Amino acid sequence: MNLQNKESKIVTKLKELAQKIKKHNILYHQKDSPKITDGEFDKLIKENNELEKKYPHLILKESPNNSLGAELSNKFEKIEHKVKMLSLANAFNKKDLEDFIDRINKFLNKNSSSKIYFISEPKIDGLSLNLYYQKGKLASATTRGDGSKGENVINNIINVKDIPKKLISSNVPKEIEIRGEIYLEKKDFFNLNSKLSENEKFSNPRNAAAGSLRQLDPNITKNRPLRFIAHGLGYSDKKYLSIENFYDDLKLWKIPLNKMIEKVDTINLMYNFYKKIENLRSKINYDIDGIVYKVNDYNIQNRLGFVGKNPRWAVALKFSAEKTSTKILEIDFQIGRTGAITPVARLETVNIGGVLVSNASLHNFDEIEKKDIRINDLVEIQRAGDVIPQVIKVIKKSKNRNNKITFPKHCPTCGSPTIKEDDEAILRCTNLNDCKDQIIGQLIHFSSKKGLNIDGFGEKQIKQFYELKFIKKIEDIFLLQKYENKIIDLNGWGNLSFKNLIIAINNSKNIDLDKFIFSLGIRYIGETISKLLAKEFLNINNFLQKINDKDRLLLIDGLGPKAINSLLNFFKRENNLITVNELMKNIKINDFKRINKLSFFTNKNIIFTGTLKKMSREESKYLAQQLGAKITSSVSKNTDFLIVGEKPGSKLKKAKELKINILTEEDWIKKTNQ
Repeated sequence: MNLQNKESKIVTKLKELAQKIKKHNILYHQKDSPKITDGEFDKLIKENNELEKKYPHLILKESPNNSLGAELSNKFEKIEHKVKMLSLANAFNKKDLEDFIDRINKFLNKNSSSKIYFISEPKIDGLSLNLYYQKGKLASATTRGDGSKGENVINNIINVKDIPKKLISSNVPKEIEIRGEIYLEKKDFFNLNSKLSENEKFSNPRNAAAGSLRQLDPNITKNRPLRFIAHGLGYSDKKYLSIENFYDDLKLWKIPLNKMIEKVDTINLMYNFYKKIENLRSKINYDIDGIVYKVNDYNIQNRLGFVGKNPRWAVALKFSAEKTSTKILEIDFQIGRTGAITPVARLETVNIGGVLVSNASLHNFDEIEKKDIRINDLVEIQRAGDVIPQVIKVIKKSKNRNNKITFPKHCPTCGSPTIKEDDEAILRCTNLNDCKDQIIGQLIHFSSKKGLNIDGFGEKQIKQFYELKFIKKIEDIFLLQKYENKIIDLNGWGNLSFKNLIIAINNSKNIDLDKFIFSLGIRYIGETISKLLAKEFLNINNFLQKINDKDRLLLIDGLGPKAINSLLNFFKRENNLITVNELMKNIKINDFKRINKLSFFTNKNIIFTGTLKKMSREESKYLAQQLGAKITSSVSKNTDFLIVGEKPGSKLKKAKELKINILTEEDWIKKTNQ
């Protein structure tokens, strides 16, 4: 295989991983409804990071490491965090932890004998919350949201006893953001679930905490025993020297901290702490899924900064997943909006780490065949903090092994033939127009928060209206007004709920071009590619007129052959064109807006050459990028600045010939401080 073909395959794989990670990030952080285990998600992250490390020149703009998170619902007031809430990079073993420390030392130009202290503490599996105090008074309490903005749930946390409404002390900052986790203790989770009907029960403590915090009625939240533990600092006009100093103030203000915290400075001490807490894990009265290590010194944190969405100064060493065994009672088939047929194991209900689980996604039929999974087999399952566990292996085969699970040759929903493409493990229904489950899946996707964001119009309501034939296709959503009398008379509906639905539908009618493209549910066209297309075509008319120009699509950086073919096929189908045209009669689709943040260094091309003494090459490049510069590797007439260290080599000579601006390391550092 030549280099070009190999790199093309690597790029395709990176795009696939980016889409999967984005999807499951939204399901976990925004919808509180994960579909894969934490362990499976971590494997996706690890595979992506390993490829990016090995092929740094192929890193995508839409890399998961460049994305902060999911967008927000319309239920609560949106508030911008003064300092972004970043996500932690994950480590999975001692070697990963050693690599984390080595990267810090290299970035800071330190040798391994220089001591850096870390604060080590358990990572609670809860919902992130940002408490903002002004002059000591709690002004807002926001969820992480997309990392930049969160939902203000202050009315719902008023009765959380761990969160003071006022900070009483002589040294309270005028403004401060205190970060932590909202969670439920295990005993409170079981007690809460015991009082709920079967269809209202929460699958695990984290989902229970998230569901409780996001109630529109604060009285419901009031009766839920939510707890809070602080673990981080956002903005503060009081400048702290270290995490220890900050935690001292939290103790004065009576804001709870984790009781299991250690200050460590060697890899062995860090790993010993991890093993100690892992052994205690089952005895701790709340869910934890790893250990967080953070550089104690805030000045060093500021120097290290972040890469993509992850701070360089912190990492989460994840625990191994919890495992147990259970019996497979049945295997069902679920059909998604793109026709993908997913086998799902129905399990004999089992308790794993305090959570009752009864379902497991088997992903695809290759997985079933590889593991030789059959009904009535005793299997080992693994859970790492989410809803659906993973079947690891068959422990004991059932006595009757004649019931081998075979590929359905016809769709279980509509009876149409199924197909398995050569380069995929997924089986698909070939009926793209009339398969009930596909249509319902498309309706759910279209109405979801990432699409039109029709508040209060979820899977339950969509299935109900589809069965009643109020909606048969996407555009019918905007014609529900004519069924007003019938809907009002339905069980669970009424004048007010119908009125709220119509308001939500009307509110959804103003949408940005990229969100509209995403809402169509075109196979392989996720959020990132939808933005690429919006940026390329700028408005809906241009998009529709030129979307069939394959040569133009091929020129769009980041758009692969699968996505291109999917787009061409989608817009060849007459029923899809009819749907889009009908939607345009009801929806205002906003043109794509280019956002440019200008500064002196915006789009300036900078090159570093020679050995830098005061800061590492990596730190210098990072700082340049923060100042808006572009880092290039070779001197040309387009180069704006050459920063020169010791023994600069041929780049300096060429820069002088081209009369490029040349800065010494000292000059460079002075300019960065201006």
